[in-house]
Amino acid sequence: MLKTKIKQKIVGEHKVHDKDTGSSPVQVALLSEQINTLTSHLKKHPKDNHSRTGLLRMVSKRRKLLSYFSKKDPEKYEKTIKKLGLRK
Repeated sequence: MLKTKIKQKIVGEHKVHDKDTGSSPVQVALLSEQINTLTSHLKKHPKDNHSRTGLLRMVSKRRKLLSYFSKKDPEKYEKTIKKLGLRK
């Protein structure tokens, strides 16, 4: 779980308009932050298989969102990928 301040910061950086909380760039950025947090947790606790399952679900969801986003708006997709430091 991400703290509220961190979520607000991420939403502020990636929002498309003023009241945006659910657009593709915002969702991808939030999932990426959660994935990074959970990855560091799993490095400390390698036998936490329940969290590993959640991580795999998040990665799958992010991949689906990125696929949709790349078809919908390729220019914003490229910018978001570069900003988050993700591979294609």
